[in-house]
Amino acid sequence: MKKIFSMIMVICVACMANAANYLTFTAEEDSSSFGMQETPDLWYSLDDGATWNALEDGDMVVLKKKGDKALLKGVNSDGITFMDSKSDFKTYFLMTGKIAASGSVMSLIDGVGETTVVPSIDCFARLFFNCASLTQAPELTATTLAEDCYYQMFSGCTSLTKSPELPAKTLVHGCYLFMFSECTNLTQVPDLLATTMAEICCKGMFEGCTSLTQAPELPAMTLAENCYDNMFNRCRNLTKAPSLPATTLASGCYNEMFSGCESLTQAPELPAKALAPGCYYRMFYNCENLTKAPELNATVLANGCYSYMFDGCPNLSEVKVSFTEWGGYAKGMKTMRWLPDVPSTGLFICPASLPLEFNDSRIPKGWNVKYLEVEEVENPNCLTFIDKKDGSVLGYVNVGKASSISYSLDEGETWVPIPEGEWNVLVNDDDIIMLKGVESAFQRGEWAGVSSAFAGKTMVWTEGRDIYVSGANGKVSLYDFSGRCVSTSIVISDLHTLTAPAQGIYFIKTEKETFSVLVR
Repeated sequence: MKKIFSMIMVICVACMANAANYLTFTAEEDSSSFGMQETPDLWYSLDDGATWNALEDGDMVVLKKKGDKALLKGVNSDGITFMDSKSDFKTYFLMTGKIAASGSVMSLIDGVGETTVVPSIDCFARLFFNCASLTQAPELTATTLAEDCYYQMFSGCTSLTKSPELPAKTLVHGCYLFMFSECTNLTQVPDLLATTMAEICCKGMFEGCTSLTQAPELPAMTLAENCYDNMFNRCRNLTKAPSLPATTLASGCYNEMFSGCESLTQAPELPAKALAPGCYYRMFYNCENLTKAPELNATVLANGCYSYMFDGCPNLSEVKVSFTEWGGYAKGMKTMRWLPDVPSTGLFICPASLPLEFNDSRIPKGWNVKYLEVEEVENPNCLTFIDKKDGSVLGYVNVGKASSISYSLDEGETWVPIPEGEWNVLVNDDDIIMLKGVESAFQRGEWAGVSSAFAGKTMVWTEGRDIYVSGANGKVSLYDFSGRCVSTSIVISDLHTLTAPAQGIYFIKTEKETFSVLVR
């Protein structure tokens, strides 16, 4: 009878072991071992749950042969972390050899691995910190997280190649903070299903994962402060960024997100129209192979939102923006050094109302400027301009040899010759002026880069995009074709040089005269 009872007990224990989802360590080479620093209430079994032994502080359990297993369980409703007076985490596994983990880490909390609620702040913080012997991560089945619960949980696990699934839909403060940082052989990561974010929830999550080539999907539409801060920092082999659909941003949310991703060639779209302080700060810092920036659709900027965004991107040659004013020092320098060290030539696309200012914190020097509002009107017979802003000015200066240049303001019904130096003003939105002529000075190339200035002592000419002014004294201003001032300076030498931002017609105004030039 006793023999039958003992057999029944053994069978029941085996069934319970099979039903439970214990955290399990399997040796992948002979004589692998594990232990724990500052051990909480933990037990291990080397015979599939038939017998259990307490895991004492400092013990190293040896798995003698490849394939040997150890089951682990505990009852720690308050979590398993321990911190000393210096706030340093002291509870973590120690490992030698090569060990693959499986089963649920939650068996350390409830004894069987069934609970899906992380019970406490910092619960699994640094649990496998610097475990270079860990080749496979356990299951993380929790759907309800706690603050900083997985902080640096696998940081420095250089043998990990795949991260576990992360089923939680709602994140909390710091829950994935530096979770896989410096996992230098990590190549596979799951999509992050969470749509509710929290402060620093994913900060530095994959920082230093130098083998990672593709990022997980990030579906959240509303972000939290610094939620993706440094998330892929120094992932130098990352070639494809995730889509970033969020339209509601928060302070620092994308701060240095792809900093040091030197293999990234294409940036993700950034659909948000209203920005937050520092939201894109150094987002693509040192992305050396980035050639085209994402369209910057935002019309409402914030302090530091674009600051240093593309610093260290020497191959970036095109930027398109939608904002209409720059921020000065008093406004937090919204674009502080956002485009330093870019190529000497490139294309900057912007609204016509954005002031043309050229430096590392504005439009890069030497870049062409194209206006978003410019619309080409197809007409096989005439050169046509359409006013897109009340009071726009169209200026055409006849050099005296263009005999048949005429204009029409009624779509070609009547034509009026253009006398030398005449200005035409387009008063209202969508006003149209059409030009036609025979053998114009433009067609014959008689301008040849030289000003059509009225006779006088001052001389103006061009070479490339440089405009030279000789013989002027005092204030000299450069205006673009729309009549907007590009730059103003005081001439203190006989020869003064201005630089046009792009090809086109410009006007030079001195204190006594006005000149027009064609920059080719």
